[in-house]
Amino acid sequence: MKSTMRLWTCFGAMACVAVAVNLPPIYLTTFSETFGGRAGLSAEEMGRIPAILFAGLVLGIVLGGPLADRWGGKVFAMLGLALVAAGLVAMGLAQNYEAVLAAAALLGLGAGTLDMVLSPIVCALEPGRRIVAMNWLHSFYSTGAVATVVVGAGGLATSVPWRAVALLAAGFPALVFAGFARMKVPGLVEENRSRAPVGALLRLPFFVGLIAALFFAGASEAGMSQWLPAFAERALGCAKWTSSLALAGFLAAMSAGRIGVALAGERTRPLAVLAASATGCLVLYLVGSFCPVRWIALGASIAVGLSVSAMWPTLVGVAANRFPGGASMFATLAAFGNSGCFVMPWVIGVVAGRSGLHWGVGSSAVAPLMLLAVIAWIARQSRTAKAL
Repeated sequence: MKSTMRLWTCFGAMACVAVAVNLPPIYLTTFSETFGGRAGLSAEEMGRIPAILFAGLVLGIVLGGPLADRWGGKVFAMLGLALVAAGLVAMGLAQNYEAVLAAAALLGLGAGTLDMVLSPIVCALEPGRRIVAMNWLHSFYSTGAVATVVVGAGGLATSVPWRAVALLAAGFPALVFAGFARMKVPGLVEENRSRAPVGALLRLPFFVGLIAALFFAGASEAGMSQWLPAFAERALGCAKWTSSLALAGFLAAMSAGRIGVALAGERTRPLAVLAASATGCLVLYLVGSFCPVRWIALGASIAVGLSVSAMWPTLVGVAANRFPGGASMFATLAAFGNSGCFVMPWVIGVVAGRSGLHWGVGSSAVAPLMLLAVIAWIARQSRTAKAL
C-alpha cells in the first residue's frame, strides 16, 4: 500500500476515535429516558457513562503502549478498531443501563488503544515531517467529532432511532479495519535509533517539561469543549440549537487550525506556535467568560478551538523528533494529556458550583497561563531550544 494511502487509513482511524468519544454524550438524555424509568437516570448515573468511557480510554493507552512496542503497531490498530466497532454494536443492541456502561467501556478501550498507537505509526510513516504529520492526524479527530455531532444531532432532529445510528456508525471502524488488514506498518522506532525506556525519559528535564505541557494543553482544550454547550445555554442565554452549533463551531475551528499548521509545514517554529497558541487561548478564555456582550463572548468561546488546535499535536511532534521512545513514550504523553482533559472540566464544575458558570469557565484560563510558563521552562532546559 502506498505511503499516502497508509496515511489516509491512519487518518480514518483517528476519526473513529472521535466517533467513539463523541457519540455517547449526544444520547445521554435519550439513555435516561430509555433506561431510567419514569424518573429517568440520575445525574450521577448519566455522568457515569462518559466517566467509564474515559476510564477505558486511559486504560487502553497505559496498557497498550509497552505491548505495542513488543508486538507492533498493526495488531493494536486493528484491535482498537475492532473494539470501537464492537462498542458501537453493543450500544445499538443495549437492553438496559448496565449494557450501555459495558458499551461505553468497549468504546473507551478501543479509542485509547487507537490514540496510543496512531501517533507512533504516523511518525514512522513520515519521519522527516513529524510535527506536520501530527497536526494532520489530529485534525481528523476534530473533523470526525464535527461529523459525529452533526449526524447525532440530525438523527435527533429527524427522529432516527439512536440504535440505528450506533449500528450504522459501526460500519466505519469496520471499513478502516479492512484497510489496516492490507496495510504494511513500519516499526515504531527507526532502525538506526534505539528505543529509550520511559523510565529513562522521565529522568530528563526536557521530557518532563513536555508531559507537563501536554497536561495543560489537554486542560486548555477540554475545559471549553466539555462545557461550551452548557455555558452558552445557561450563562450566555443562547437557545439549545445555538449551543449545539457552538460546539460544532469549536471543533471545526480546531480542525482548521491543525490543518493550517500542517499546510505551513516545516516553516513554523514549534516553540513560537505553542507560545502564540497559549497566549491566544488565555485571552479568549477571559473574553469568553467575562465579556458582557453575549455574541462577542460566544464568538471568543468558539475561537478557543482555534487557539488550542496546534497544542497537542505539536507537542507530540516535538517529542517524536527529540526522543526514540516508541509506543510507550506516546502512551505516556497521551496519558498526561488526557489527565488534563479529566481535571479541568471537573475544576470548572467545582468553581461554577460556588461562583457561577462565568467564573467556572474563566478558571480554565489558568491552564494556558501555566502552559506559557512551562514553554519558557522548556526553552531554558533544552540545549536545542533555538531549533524549536
